[in-house]
Amino acid sequence: MDFTFTEEQQAAVEAAKAVFSSTTPDGVPSPALTPGAVADDIDRALWRRLADADLLGLTLDPRHGGSGLDPLALCLVLRESAKVLARVPLLETAAAALAVQRYGAPELCAAVLPRAARGDLVLTVATAGRTGHGRAELAVQARRDGTDWVLDGVQTAVPWAADADHLLIPAHPGAGPALLALVPRDRAGIGLDDQVSTSGERLAEVRLDGVRAAAHEVLDADGAWAWLRALLTTGTCALALGVGTAVLDLTSSYTSTREQFGHPLATFQAVAVQTADRYIDLRAMEATLWQAAWRLSRDEKAREATANGALPVAGDVAVAKMWAADGVRRVVQTAQHLHGGFGAVTDYPLHRYHAWAKQLELSLGPAAAHEEELGELLAAHTLP
Repeated sequence: MDFTFTEEQQAAVEAAKAVFSSTTPDGVPSPALTPGAVADDIDRALWRRLADADLLGLTLDPRHGGSGLDPLALCLVLRESAKVLARVPLLETAAAALAVQRYGAPELCAAVLPRAARGDLVLTVATAGRTGHGRAELAVQARRDGTDWVLDGVQTAVPWAADADHLLIPAHPGAGPALLALVPRDRAGIGLDDQVSTSGERLAEVRLDGVRAAAHEVLDADGAWAWLRALLTTGTCALALGVGTAVLDLTSSYTSTREQFGHPLATFQAVAVQTADRYIDLRAMEATLWQAAWRLSRDEKAREATANGALPVAGDVAVAKMWAADGVRRVVQTAQHLHGGFGAVTDYPLHRYHAWAKQLELSLGPAAAHEEELGELLAAHTLP
């Protein structure tokens, strides 16, 4: 394990910082203060800048117009995007595209991946809400009809569904491993009902009624859904780290300039202790995130380690999400406490970061769900 970032990964971070430097968190109140979604669309101008900087194809092979980097590089860029609460489906598009590259038919790769790398296609994933094992988490069923697959079911809280060109939908085929179907959003039988997330972003309940997917649109390799879920969960941890880092910076700036009894708040011991505790949270979030991303980026070796009795990569992902969920919650709660009433002012960005933190805490399962999964993994594997 080596957490030293390569020159290519560091270059991706610098490119991301340049792109996001002109982006600031929006000032729209959370749904608790103003009903309805924050915006009807993704930030298309920012999306185009990401494409122009070659950041949308970061993990795709050069033959598809990508840079050929690994999930660790993607997490570095996601961290930067979350610092400014960028309203772009970077994680979902990158994860779906990487799944297609990894498990998809050549004709599907050729049709989708170059366009995704150029920013011409927006992809999203109809993630199941819970991260635990088993069929219960898959709300969509798939059945064979000749060479095609037919999808039926309802998936709730799908991010960016109204703005996406294609939906990657996990489904249970009745027997065998879960499959992933990549279908256009306007495919016959697909219906969308608007929903709003905790952070105020637009979600959708996706209804599938006899939706047909051709054989080449289906990724049915064993382990495809588990791998994609691990990547999405790790990316969510990177977003949580970005949010937490920005919030601690906000808090440090505020407590250094806000005076009480003639002294800056930061000089009081109780304030210093609380911010130090949150700094420790962020360092733990960071260490567990890079561990999970490193394992994902070298998953061939991870599978060999699993065969030899070591804990699979899912264990590292579970630990990272446990720290991300609890850590980002503690960071924003402390920030609100130290800001006093100023933290609720809607023209100050802390309330937006708080809403995003709560959304990320629960996305793909809260800490308790991942503690349960980790316990099951520990019970099933003999550690060296």
